[in-house]
Amino acid sequence: MKKLFAVLGDPIGHSMSPVMHNDLFSFYNIDAHYLPFHVKPDNLGHAVRGLKAIGAGGFNVTIPHKSAIIPFLDQVDELALQIGAVNTVVNVDGKFVGYNTDGLGFLKGLTDIGLHISESRVLIIGAGGAARAIYFAIAKNLPKAVDLTNRTVEKAANLIKDCPFPVSSKAISLTEAAEKIGEYDLIIQTTMSGMSPNLNEQPLSLENLHGQALVCDIIYNPLETKFLQEAKQKDAKIQNGIEMFVYQGALAFEKWTGIFPDVKRMRENVLQQLGGTSNVNR
Repeated sequence: MKKLFAVLGDPIGHSMSPVMHNDLFSFYNIDAHYLPFHVKPDNLGHAVRGLKAIGAGGFNVTIPHKSAIIPFLDQVDELALQIGAVNTVVNVDGKFVGYNTDGLGFLKGLTDIGLHISESRVLIIGAGGAARAIYFAIAKNLPKAVDLTNRTVEKAANLIKDCPFPVSSKAISLTEAAEKIGEYDLIIQTTMSGMSPNLNEQPLSLENLHGQALVCDIIYNPLETKFLQEAKQKDAKIQNGIEMFVYQGALAFEKWTGIFPDVKRMRENVLQQLGGTSNVNR
């Protein structure tokens, strides 16, 4: 009997996780299937209980359920609790255990670039759920500094206060961030600015960017946002959201099956779905 895996979200039709994970189950000869479920917030608890009742092997959680899912789980990993969000759930002997692979997935995505977090000065743009996961994962590795900028500076400051790791951080305005952006080795854009269909938006100017920096945008539709295009014009290295998406999925797959999958295969599969060929400018 096939083991069921799933992703819960609202909306969910855009998710590429089913294509990615079903290909992996087939590739590794695992008798399992991965389905998308459109779950409204009011029905989240019912959905979790239903998945447990039928013995689902695990599931992913996407917007807007990553924080709301926590009370419905039997156990939550310490890092996920600190972040306050879960994106991966594993059935462990009948108990649903929650993890967050988003921040770790982002860090894994930097391995292809050869960037060493501990030697870097980092700027994170945004202070939402994705920024929180990435910030905590980076802070745990103790970079030289990791600053946060956001339209509401107070929200960035509160995120810094919540961080459990002893890292040097400041909350700065978008204007200040644009002025001093040349001081950073790694710039990470975590907002929805520039996501399709708002292709002409970008969170701040990169006029003062230097060509040695790595500029990341967690958006992957389009493959190159206006933000990344401007960074490339400044001769900076760029990375879009494909790497984070693929690696967070790989870490989830590993938790479900014990197999760390072929990331190159996953990347090519996702790029094929998006109609693209490359996501990194070295």
